[in-house]
Amino acid sequence: MYNQDLKKYNFHILIIDDDQKIRLLLKQFLENNDFRVSDAQNTLEAKKIMDTLIFDLLVIDIMMPGQNGLEFLKEIREKSSIPTLMLTAMSSPEDRLDGLEYGADDYMTKPFEPRELLLRIQNILKRFTKNQKKFESQDVTKFGPYSFNQKSKNLYKNDIPVHLTTAEQKLLNCFCKSPNKPFSRDDINNSLGGKMEIRSIDVAIARIRRKIEIDQRYPIYLQTVRGIGWMLQTHEDKIED
Repeated sequence: MYNQDLKKYNFHILIIDDDQKIRLLLKQFLENNDFRVSDAQNTLEAKKIMDTLIFDLLVIDIMMPGQNGLEFLKEIREKSSIPTLMLTAMSSPEDRLDGLEYGADDYMTKPFEPRELLLRIQNILKRFTKNQKKFESQDVTKFGPYSFNQKSKNLYKNDIPVHLTTAEQKLLNCFCKSPNKPFSRDDINNSLGGKMEIRSIDVAIARIRRKIEIDQRYPIYLQTVRGIGWMLQTHEDKIED
């Protein structure tokens, strides 16, 4: 079945709506259909959540206090192509066109049937997943059962997403740009534009290892290089003495 095809990806959805009742109903309904779901009551709260968590799709209400959904979508589209579905009580054709012109992938008016919302979300994710695979080529670094896309900064294990925080994404991307090459803390810090503290690098290394290594004491991929730092070993090239 179609839903069975998507289940293996364990997609994470963020619902942004100032109506608590709608947020909780959608959260429960989508979780019952095998999605991971987080929610925010406004765009400010959503931005804070998105700084630490990676999402596969955003469900955004348009009419909210403060920054509205369209303004938020415009801001998002300046740096991300994350799939979005807009919710609104406004139903005129002009309102729908506004959402699509700002870069929404789909649009639903309130009130709506939850099952229709589910189908629309599934269709968006199916299209996005298919397009993502189409464009993945030289920008993918593979090691063992893992593949890391340097454009999307997403990590997969046998095509199933592995959740990374933003800091972990940036650090792993640094290693994937030059696999099988040792990096010192200073190398990493310079590569990241001095935006990650030394202590934060050590913590992120440990967290990434927990997600990709069978035994963190004897890492196979993110190895320690004595006297230097670390290296992402893809095992496509041998380490030179």
